[in-house]
Amino acid sequence: MLPIQEAFDIIIDYVKPLEEIETVNLSQTYNRILGKAINSPHDFPYWDNSAMDGYGVRWEDLEKIRDGKDVYLEIIEEIPAGYIPQKKVKSNQCARIFTGAMMPEGADTVVMQEKSQRDGKFVKILEPCAKGNFVRKKGSFYGANDCLLPAGVKINPPEMAILATAQCTEVSVVRSPLVAILSTGDELIYPHETLSKGKIIDSNQYLLHSFVSQNGAISVPMGIVPDEKEKLEGAIASALEKADFVLSTGGVSVGEYDYVKEILVKLGGKILMEKVAIKPGKPLTVAIFPDNKLYFGIPGNPVSTMVICWRFLRSAISKLSGETNYYLPKIVEGICQENLKAEETRECYLWGRANIVDGKYNFTLSRGLHNSGNLVNLQQTNGLAILPVGVSHVNQGEKIKIMLV
Repeated sequence: MLPIQEAFDIIIDYVKPLEEIETVNLSQTYNRILGKAINSPHDFPYWDNSAMDGYGVRWEDLEKIRDGKDVYLEIIEEIPAGYIPQKKVKSNQCARIFTGAMMPEGADTVVMQEKSQRDGKFVKILEPCAKGNFVRKKGSFYGANDCLLPAGVKINPPEMAILATAQCTEVSVVRSPLVAILSTGDELIYPHETLSKGKIIDSNQYLLHSFVSQNGAISVPMGIVPDEKEKLEGAIASALEKADFVLSTGGVSVGEYDYVKEILVKLGGKILMEKVAIKPGKPLTVAIFPDNKLYFGIPGNPVSTMVICWRFLRSAISKLSGETNYYLPKIVEGICQENLKAEETRECYLWGRANIVDGKYNFTLSRGLHNSGNLVNLQQTNGLAILPVGVSHVNQGEKIKIMLV
């Protein structure tokens, strides 16, 4: 069995980022990877503007306040957001201004309205302030033609807003990875079919589809494939033609109907691993094919499938997507809220909830039987307690490593 980190490193080393670029509308860029660096001909802010409702003043006119004298300024103009100032602010004058509005010529400081007292066409300034107070200077956020967003970043809501601000209505992004999903086993049926004795409803298709979509890839459903060598071979061959990754659940354990390894080799695959020292999920098969296509044979038990997705596949899909700083598992230290037990020969991942209490992560095990076939108590999981090889138990109150998911 391969140690987990060694298995992870092998997988990541074999993942080659996609380089195909396509152009999509800005509204379709969420969760995509930026294919080309973006710059803008505009400064941000576009021009000096006010960060507060108040009065645009000349800072030198406030000097008298420091000498204990009253300062009254004539209000020559009112400037709402979107309005172009028409007048220049001169000595002992000011402009009523609102948040986001363009600063008038002559004014270099904004006095917030709470620090003033209006009297008709004049305003009394109650307190002095620093020069440039509440003024957002042109280009202070970004200088025109500098790199605004580099290639390889994931486009989340902030990046979408930046693209919109830069007027990038059409955006170059990396092609979304295609991930084929198939389930193997004569025992499997679809959710709409009648459940009879000995059969199992295939939940993994839905688990993997949602996981793949969540991570920015496009799932290619291949359905359920029976335990027949010829049909398995045809399904895997078809999946390899259609997708960049192939995820197959079932058919990776020892058994007379498990033909997968033989098929992978026949189709030109090189087996990279067959077992990993992880619980759940030990019988993980990974193979590399021509054109850098990867096959993942994942145990059919749904919890094993989910743990393998969290521990290995999320990073693999992220790197394949072309993300420069691709995802790495987030492991934090926390406090165990109950006694935990584990098998010493493998690194064990126990699922539950990780919550922050008084600035520290607390881990609580999911209720119910902890079995790799128990999909029910996997719900609402956001953390996996990690018990390393050689550790058989962790007592309540002790520190523990938690992988956030």
